[in-house]
Amino acid sequence: MTLRATLVFFLFSPLAFAAEQTLPLWELGVGAAAIRFPDYRGSEQSRQYLLPFPALIYRGDKLKVDRKGMRGLLFESERVVLDISLDGAVPVDSDQNGAREGMPDLDAVFEIGPSLKLSLYDSEPFEMRLNLPYRYVYSSDLTRLDSHGTLFHPNLSFDYNGRSHIGLSLGPLYASQEYHDYYYSVTPEYVTATRPAYRSEGGYSGMRYTLGWSRRYNGFWLGAFVRYDDLSNAVFRDSPLVTQEDALMGGISLAWFFKQSARRVRVEEEAVY
Repeated sequence: MTLRATLVFFLFSPLAFAAEQTLPLWELGVGAAAIRFPDYRGSEQSRQYLLPFPALIYRGDKLKVDRKGMRGLLFESERVVLDISLDGAVPVDSDQNGAREGMPDLDAVFEIGPSLKLSLYDSEPFEMRLNLPYRYVYSSDLTRLDSHGTLFHPNLSFDYNGRSHIGLSLGPLYASQEYHDYYYSVTPEYVTATRPAYRSEGGYSGMRYTLGWSRRYNGFWLGAFVRYDDLSNAVFRDSPLVTQEDALMGGISLAWFFKQSARRVRVEEEAVY
């Protein structure tokens, strides 16, 4: 279960399209998001959260924070962008999850790695891209940092940037054995009468579809999203910790931008708040 379509979406989603303009170097605001998502992909148990968040846009030359998330720009041309992508997942209390009861809790997960983005079509107001993010995965309980392999999520994204922004992305996920072990393996000491031992393999991790909508009204921003993961052919499907073959999450958020920099920068064809 990642936060790609949750916190990153809420903090950094686009709200309008501008071809040639000057915009503030940064904008600052506050907001709140109501979201629902499963404990982890393949869990039949879900949680609801009401999360306040800082809303930030930053339009620097090398560091950018916008609808595409927070990223450090490594290379950019008319059709190719190479940057650093981030993602994550919330912690899970195993004693509150029936399938994992008695097992160690899942710590918060942090993902970081390069992302290659190829523009396949770009003609106002439509854009289509091939995105190739490859991230290294770590978990932490704030006292230690553990490595959990890698995650690769090639996907096609289709965007409409008019008065509202509408975005659709779809693509498979692939993960290392270490990543799948963290969520789906059962070692002998945690075997029960209804939970046999299991060791997951690396490989195909399911198909993901994400649909988002957002729009700005003066200083306010409203956004919503839904994401569906099909796990029916994932390599970990036979894990006793997988209690359903799909994962559905969604949410809505509202933000208010109340402050911006006096300095302005030139922006070309950027989807902005």
